Amino acid sequence: MSRPTPQPGILDIEPYIPGESALPSGVKPVKLSSNEAALGASPLAVAAYREGADHLERYPDGSATALRRAIAAHYGLNADRIVCGAGSDELLSLLAQTYLGPGTEAIHTAHGFLVYPIATMARGAKPVVAPEKNLQTDVDAILKLVNERTRLVWLANPNNPTGTYIPFDEVKRLHRGLPGNVVLVLDAAYAEFVRKNDYEAGIELVATSENVVMTRTFSKIYGLAGARLGWAYCPGHIADALNRVRGPFNVTSGALAAGVAALADKAHFEANLAHNDRWLERFATEFKAIGLELTPSVCNFHLVQFPETGAKAAPAADAYLKSKGIILRRMDGYGLKQALRLTIGTDEENSKVIAALKDFMSGNGANA
Repeated sequence: MSRPTPQPGILDIEPYIPGESALPSGVKPVKLSSNEAALGASPLAVAAYREGADHLERYPDGSATALRRAIAAHYGLNADRIVCGAGSDELLSLLAQTYLGPGTEAIHTAHGFLVYPIATMARGAKPVVAPEKNLQTDVDAILKLVNERTRLVWLANPNNPTGTYIPFDEVKRLHRGLPGNVVLVLDAAYAEFVRKNDYEAGIELVATSENVVMTRTFSKIYGLAGARLGWAYCPGHIADALNRVRGPFNVTSGALAAGVAALADKAHFEANLAHNDRWLERFATEFKAIGLELTPSVCNFHLVQFPETGAKAAPAADAYLKSKGIILRRMDGYGLKQALRLTIGTDEENSKVIAALKDFMSGNGANA
């Protein structure tokens, strides 16, 4: 019996597996596996989202006018060059849909976001992997892979799951080395957390180039992961192309209202940022004291390195933490089997993780 078959290459895609959110025991876990906002969403954003429920019979504004204007005012941008989406994931997929196809290629780094190869392969294009240097983007390695088939370069800066970044001068050097028909996608989902003077999310480069797009999200520091809301800043011709292929009502009314309110709540934003700064430093101090190495991070998570084998390896640590009701993110899918990714949580959650890992590294959890 015949049946429909997917396009060539679709079944070769490894499905994206999100961070675990439940334990077999059914006990509510300390969930630090998905880089969610430690302090949650702004109360103003929550109220705006709930208010949107009063008119669910109405379609949302298909142009996201109020949100685009709010983003433009907040960052000093041209609202006509902003495209909104159901999370930045949708925007990455739209870019792939618009600029990739069979016979083309897109480059991403060895430990880049797993959505990049998925979006690439879904369009029948070939994902090309550039090696990293010390878990950091290597611009020269990317440029060596560019050829006549290259149409996109995906660059997460800062990067998930490593937490590392490259300075803006390096981003500009990468851009200078690309042909004009290659789109450089700067995925700046974690930009708000970065406290480095040599970092820039990409606004300047988009403003002065014809082939650079910057994507951003409300899922991280703004705490709106459940609302699914992201945006892209683009050259005018790219914004026009994306608006031709995106769904006419791709962002819900509640998400649009919540985004506007979240941008207005500067106090909540600053509280989230201060909390993150404090715990980035404290985790580094505490873990060093118990013999665990952290990859230097500028985000809201740490990549924790464990011995490659033995009783204190990452799988054993993961099992022990789960026995204590704590879920971190296994990194096997990123080729980092010796690591766990730890999202910064609340004070109470973070303290529980520190206590559990101290116990594990002391040998008490080796046989858990």
